[in-house]
Amino acid sequence: MKTCLIIDDSRIIRKVARRIVENLGFEVDEAADGAEALGWCQSVMPDVILLDWNMPVMDGLTFLQRLRAMEGGAGPKVLFCTIETEAERIREALSAGADEYVMKPFDGEILESKLVEVGAV
Repeated sequence: MKTCLIIDDSRIIRKVARRIVENLGFEVDEAADGAEALGWCQSVMPDVILLDWNMPVMDGLTFLQRLRAMEGGAGPKVLFCTIETEAERIREALSAGADEYVMKPFDGEILESKLVEVGAV
């Protein structure tokens, strides 16, 4: 079974995203910030990561840069799921190694289509 790590400081967003990706057949883990998520990735590297940008402790961009520098960190498909809508922010995320970018709020149809685009589903 494919695995997905949802990284967001909002418990509600994690719950909504969890329901969507579980319905797509993923086993799901959650983290409330980038530092917690790096701990997960050091023990079990997920297949897919849904990543928020603005979080306490460690933001999404810093997490992504550290993930991609880790052994095995190039493997997961990373989808930024954020309210950041400026073109410069999107370019910054993609340049740092994000595979796709999803604007909040998102629904199951949008998230599934992005996962299909990156070859995760």
